[in-house]
Amino acid sequence: MGLKVITIMKQVPLPTEMRMGADGLMDRTKAKSMINADCTFGLEQGLQIKKHVPDAELIVVSMGPPSFEQSLKKALAMGYDRAILLSDRKLGGSDTFATGYAIASLLKKLGFDRHAKEPFIIFSGRQTTDGDTAHVPSQAAENLGIPQATFVEKVEYRGDHLKVRRIIEGGFQVLKVPIPCLISIAPTATPARRPSLKGAIRAKNTKTEVWTLDQTGADAGVVGLTGSPTLVAKVVDIQKDRPPVNMISGHEPKDLAATLVSEIEKIKDRISGCHGAHKETADQKNPAGEKAKTETDFPRVDFRKDARGILVWIEMHGQAPARSSLEILNPARKLADKLQTQVTAIVTGHNVKSVAPEIIAYGAEEVVIVDDPRLKEYRILPVAAVLTQWMEQKRPEIALFGATTSGRELAPRIASRVRAGVTADCTSLEVGEYVHRMKKSVFYPVLESIRPTYGESKLATIVGFWCPQMATARAGTFKILPKDASRKGTVREFTPTFRESDFAVEVLETKREAGGGDNLFIADIIIAGGRPAGEHDNFELIKELAQALQERGINADWGASRHAVDNGYAPYARQVGQTGKTVRPKIYIAVAISGAIQHLAGMKESGTIIAINQDPQAAIFRHADFGIVRDYREVLPELVEKVKQGFTFGLQSSK
Repeated sequence: MGLKVITIMKQVPLPTEMRMGADGLMDRTKAKSMINADCTFGLEQGLQIKKHVPDAELIVVSMGPPSFEQSLKKALAMGYDRAILLSDRKLGGSDTFATGYAIASLLKKLGFDRHAKEPFIIFSGRQTTDGDTAHVPSQAAENLGIPQATFVEKVEYRGDHLKVRRIIEGGFQVLKVPIPCLISIAPTATPARRPSLKGAIRAKNTKTEVWTLDQTGADAGVVGLTGSPTLVAKVVDIQKDRPPVNMISGHEPKDLAATLVSEIEKIKDRISGCHGAHKETADQKNPAGEKAKTETDFPRVDFRKDARGILVWIEMHGQAPARSSLEILNPARKLADKLQTQVTAIVTGHNVKSVAPEIIAYGAEEVVIVDDPRLKEYRILPVAAVLTQWMEQKRPEIALFGATTSGRELAPRIASRVRAGVTADCTSLEVGEYVHRMKKSVFYPVLESIRPTYGESKLATIVGFWCPQMATARAGTFKILPKDASRKGTVREFTPTFRESDFAVEVLETKREAGGGDNLFIADIIIAGGRPAGEHDNFELIKELAQALQERGINADWGASRHAVDNGYAPYARQVGQTGKTVRPKIYIAVAISGAIQHLAGMKESGTIIAINQDPQAAIFRHADFGIVRDYREVLPELVEKVKQGFTFGLQSSK
């Protein structure tokens, strides 16, 4: 039996060319497109497997309009044998739930599911740049009924299984994943090769197979706008209120450092105040959708039926709850108060009952303990079984997860099981109502899941009318509620029914840093570096400045941009940005960071931002309070010396 290797690929529009249409929603029809960057790593991983299995057939699959054929041709030129495009107008407007279903339907028709007679591996990218949800790999795997591993940076082919290393908060996990399986590849894996001339000629002469939805046997009622459980209710521009940058001048590095010290001294009273002095607001001039704020004759419909309550999954790091899980109890508590219901927190792990009082103190009324030695280390399939069974029994109206590497793969897999929608990386969660013109009804109470999108330039409000309404929340966005040890709550145990296949993936090793980089959430000053800081000195000067401040009694720490992490110069636990941590220090020093919109998403609410970059046109200067145009290797040693002399960027020492 020959091995088949399938790579799911997407073509995405350039965010800079996206425009808002007359209806207030985003129009991508005229935007130039390219192969999604993360997908190129999935393509390369398929080619890597071919080295070990020379007779393996490589198949690239995509879903989209006919224009996607150009990207499929590039995959053929790289070395793929067969290209298949699922293209049908019925698929227009599909959310991730519908997309995962449609792609899986095509793959099933091709013979790739858990009943397949031949072994196969499916690769994909980590996520797409237009959505950044990371949902589709999980949802495709669930629809196919096969195990998965996401955020994977290393793959070893072992015949009947893969040995993979996946990124987790503060470290990594090594897994044994049986074949068939689906693996999403992180950008820290092997970069994609360039197509060869021979490959380009072959690709030109290879016909792309184009499939319609009817050919897959998929249910047309489960795709497109009508079949998607979520829809975009509104998109607004994000407006910035940070004043123009103050560019620091000086001939020599020591002059630049001295001038910066002088400028910081002028505002030290403001700096010593609260975190995150500047905010971004949404421009409400371009509302989209039909949020119910005006008079209407449509009847009000409570679509929840008998679904009630807020469910929160508590992710455990050993014997302690993850910070992201404690954060999400904040919006859960507020939503429950508005809906006059309760918060139920499910804790999965082994010997974890002792954390129940802490979870209650942070906002839950009920804590459900699922204790099993096999749950000591997180695995998606058994945890998905736990939460699915609880949801089916108790029917919560809302289910919330932290947007960690685990939460971002778990939530969409569960959503496909319970036929619900899920919104990723939310920065706000509200309760509202929605006028549905097509159904001539006002639906309430709707969960408004609000998230930045299209390169962080827009703020989208996502709603759905199926319960549970599901969302993941970006780490660092919500403050942990004050701990109230006097709060009362109930603690119960739940024993789910597991199948042998739930434990098909074996955890070989879990390694996590102490704290997992959580100090970035509370640090008063963060010095973050871009890719050049890794290339030139492996972040040594950045770490030296952080250390000098720590010796002065300042809560200082260091972070990194996504490009620095993707290139292996810093661990994922240190990543600041849209797919990393959202931080709000009093001082944020961006060192050799260009100012990509994904990075800005994680640091834009910092109190005072100082940018050091030798490129005077770098975008970071448009988002900073102070700017220095110079090679950081000349400036940072001077700042280190200033700190050793007593300068602390206006911050108060704890000594």
